[in-house]
Amino acid sequence: MHLRSADPCRLLAFLCLAAAMTTARSAPLAVTVDNRTRATACAEEDNVSFVLAPAAEGPAHAIGRFRVEALPPAYLAAVDKDVTAPDFSACDFDGGAHPTDPAFRFTERHVVLHDGPRWRIVGIVLPTFWRPNQVPVTVGRHTERGLHLLQIFAKPPDGGRPLEALVMYPADGYWRIKPLPEPRFGDGVYGSSFLMGPVTGDARPVVDIASIAVTPSPLALHVRFADGGSAEVKVDEVSTARTALDVRFGHGKRSAPPGARPFAVLRSMYVTPDNADVSEVRWQPADMPASITRALPDVQTLRTVDVRFGRSVVSRHNTSAPDIRFSGFGGVSRTAGPTAPSTSAGSGRRAP
Repeated sequence: MHLRSADPCRLLAFLCLAAAMTTARSAPLAVTVDNRTRATACAEEDNVSFVLAPAAEGPAHAIGRFRVEALPPAYLAAVDKDVTAPDFSACDFDGGAHPTDPAFRFTERHVVLHDGPRWRIVGIVLPTFWRPNQVPVTVGRHTERGLHLLQIFAKPPDGGRPLEALVMYPADGYWRIKPLPEPRFGDGVYGSSFLMGPVTGDARPVVDIASIAVTPSPLALHVRFADGGSAEVKVDEVSTARTALDVRFGHGKRSAPPGARPFAVLRSMYVTPDNADVSEVRWQPADMPASITRALPDVQTLRTVDVRFGRSVVSRHNTSAPDIRFSGFGGVSRTAGPTAPSTSAGSGRRAP
């Protein structure tokens, strides 16, 4: 289209259209968040489930990217002593295998996959695990199959002790992240966990993974899902202020149609406001300028562009554990999705 300087009306209309298209592309997409929490008296059960899904069906609403962050709870500055010991006082198990879990047995292993100037990456095979899945994990030219736990430690610039900031479970697709702890909190502690990708299951949701490839510089995990889709998870920041992941999905020929099912689930624990890893939800509605905060039991289904699962009441369970925030929801790119590269401790999990 040719616009002559003598045609200001057409020029103005064209500029308005271009501005509207740019705004539409940059505006965050809304998602629904469904609270499927069930009551429990056991502080070591993941009874909290918040399911994130596109706000509507169809490619226009499909989620292609988002950001997930672990942030210190608002009360952290007032806490002198962290409480991290497990509490099985109201549970029907005592820290061993959960009575409802299958128990597949493995030969225990511990392997260092990468030890560079910025990151230390460790893989662990546990003696028992609840799923038999054998997922290959590749770091550089090193591939290990059947790891149950992938640990990422951040190395401080002063050469101090590496601190764990991220763990991922390849066999069932769970992730946990935390900011670097302040010195008075030692190693710090995880709280909530989450899944990202084609989520299946309800009582104990999982994401089935075909393979994982890790690139240490810049640090990213390239995940291929069993349904043919993929995700690129870039570790954008690890600091005392936050640990932040930028996630971008790709859709393969066999993957589910965009918008067909949940793309993330937040899993956590709630017994009472002062005995919880998540006790409240703060969200930014898609059609309102101000955020809303509600106690976890009062939340049902939300429509939001930004949601944070956290605590404002000091908890006696995992006191320093971080809030988890999901934001920056964007659509599916028209270009090809992310693919994996061509090269082929304090992280215990609660019961379902």
